[in-house]
Parts: sequence; structure tokens; C-alpha cells
Amino acid sequence: MNTKRLIDILVSGTALILISPVLALIALIIKLESKGPVLYGAYRAGKGYHRFKLLKFRTMYAGADQKLKNLAHLNLYGNQTSKTHSNTCEVCPPIGRACVMMIDEKGNNICEYQLKEIKARPSAFFKIKDDPRITPVGKFLRNTSLDELPQLINVLRGDMSLVGNRPLPLYEAEQLTTDEAALRFLAPAGITGLWQVTKRGRKGEMSEEERIELDKAYARDHSLGHDIKLMLKTIPALLQKENV
Repeated sequence: MNTKRLIDILVSGTALILISPVLALIALIIKLESKGPVLYGAYRAGKGYHRFKLLKFRTMYAGADQKLKNLAHLNLYGNQTSKTHSNTCEVCPPIGRACVMMIDEKGNNICEYQLKEIKARPSAFFKIKDDPRITPVGKFLRNTSLDELPQLINVLRGDMSLVGNRPLPLYEAEQLTTDEAALRFLAPAGITGLWQVTKRGRKGEMSEEERIELDKAYARDHSLGHDIKLMLKTIPALLQKENV
């Protein structure tokens, strides 16, 4: 057993015992607020695409998964708003007139035709601002990250670690199979990590490409010392109101 795994067992086991009254209170409130189970379990892909059932406190109304397709147009990843202006495109073939140039989320000029092609590609990640499927109590749990406390059970089981790259839903993981993108799956799956700390520090503003790059950066350089630093940075990050 390596040091990282030993720390995961000791910390997660101790934490579950100490916060058991809090877990029981949250479970009671969820049960009283809306119908459905207290815990929500969904399959995720962790290190090496290993599948396991990730545990969270339920934060959505019953049947939320069935409404996912109807909300795809609200996905924050792949649905950025851009300003437009006229210019001559240097990439597309001449069409006898000035084409419409657009400014992407990074402030770069890009041809409207190219930007439409990029947006047409399915995003690997899915997130909605002010998701209507989330219950009032669920919103509070998410903003405070209390909904993720049951993942300590996953850590104790060995499904994931305290620090690592977030395990992805299977429909997201299956889109990250290129050699470059798959690098993120070489690192352990974790409750917190480089992406979460960085995103909270930037008030949640992060593109899909930036998120993948941070996951890859952690995969290239993860160590016990690095993990401890990220855990310490997670504490003040949780005090921010931004939901990531």
C-alpha cells in the first residue's frame, strides 16, 4: 500500500466518523424536501477509464436525467456568446464579399463558418447555469460542496482518491479517447484537484479546452507534495460562492 492510499483511508475514514451527524441531518432535509432517494449514484470513469458508481447527495428533482437532452442548448461548454464584425477571412476560400468574423471566448478573431463547425462538435463536458432541475436545498449543497461528502465512501472503497482529476460521466469520458486527451485518465480520480481550485479562483470562467489542459497538467505532475498543496488551496476555495 502506497502513502497516497494510506492517507486516503485514514482521512476519509476519520472524516466519515466525525461528520456522521452532519450527514444524517443533510439526509433528513433532502428526504423532507422532495421525493426520491437521499443518495444519487451514477457511473463515472476514473483512472484508466475504470468504471465505478460515484456517490453524491441528491440535489435534483426525480427524473432529472431524462430532461438532459432537452437542456443541451444551455450547455456552458460549447455555447459561448460571441460578438461580430465584418472583415476579410484569411482562411476560407474567397467568396467575393467580406465574411463575418467573430470573437471567440478567448478574444481571438475566427471566421463565422469555422466557429459554427467548432460549436457543432459535441462538447465533452456538460454544465448548465441556474439548472432548473436542481432543488432549492440541492443548490445550497452544491454551492457549499456538501453534496460531495458521500464521495468519502468512494475514497474509502478505493474507487478514487482525495485529490485527482474529477471522474467523468461515461458519456463525457467516451469523447476523450484521443492519445492527447486520454492523458488525463492516467492520473487518479479525486474529489478535488487542480481544475477545481483553479476554476474557483477564476470565478468559474473556464473553457472545455482549458479544463482538459489542467487535467493533463495534473496527470503529468502529481505527487504527494502537490496533492497536499491542492488540498490546502481547496479550503479557501470552498468559501467562494461560485458553483463548480
